[in-house]
Amino acid sequence: MKFEPHHIYYVFNQGNNRQQLFLSDNDYQTFLNYTIKLVLTHAEILAYSLMPNHFHFQLHAKSSCDLIIKQGALNIEPLTNGIRKLISGYARIFNTRYERSGSLFRQKTKAKCLTLENILAPNYSQFDYCSTCFYYVHANAVAAGLVLKPEDWKWSSYAYYAGLIKNSICNKRLAEEFCGYNERDFKLTPPDDDSLLKFFL
Repeated sequence: MKFEPHHIYYVFNQGNNRQQLFLSDNDYQTFLNYTIKLVLTHAEILAYSLMPNHFHFQLHAKSSCDLIIKQGALNIEPLTNGIRKLISGYARIFNTRYERSGSLFRQKTKAKCLTLENILAPNYSQFDYCSTCFYYVHANAVAAGLVLKPEDWKWSSYAYYAGLIKNSICNKRLAEEFCGYNERDFKLTPPDDDSLLKFFL
């Protein structure tokens, strides 16, 4: 992963061999706490969804991503390092908690930029990618058959945007600017052209 400042990214990973990452509410909360500590310093979160065996983030990289830091033998920018520490730190806690060993996540966390012009398909805009990502992340629990309505999935940012909870780790202003979020008239609407959803699969 390499993050460019002031760009939007779709970031995701899943359990190694699709194994479960979260077995209790405590696990989900631990992962969110680590996210606050290690990711929010270098990125704003527009949307997130933690699923039983994978997670999704929509992130806006901060200007600190211009920096390169030395981490052991690695020269790495801070957001990549924060996500790396999130994955390894959570895996360490999970393995201790459940008396297991070995890899918990797939080896590489993937990040797709949604706003760099050279990655966009000719018929789509930055807004198309960002708004589709915002929809995809929030609709994930329904698509997976875990709940009937997105507001029923506790471990996503949907309830915050729907006005059902007051506090969140997400940035509404950036969701308005990049994803077309409207606080007064918010509903989860699928994209007009659902072929763009394949980009996020």
